[in-house]
Amino acid sequence: MTDEPAKTPRAGDEGGGAGTEEYKERAVAWRVFVYVVAGHVFAGFLWLLFYLGANAPK
Repeated sequence: MTDEPAKTPRAGDEGGGAGTEEYKERAVAWRVFVYVVAGHVFAGFLWLLFYLGANAPK
């Protein structure tokens, strides 16, 4: 047992679960990260297609 007083939850504080501002910020950060990675993968695939098309035997 500790001598610290028990934390009383504040209004709107659900302990970091879904719906809190911290959770929403983290979700947006992950979404941006995934979109950036997926965008770069797609751009790399398009670049590969154009490179192969330009260097294909004619």
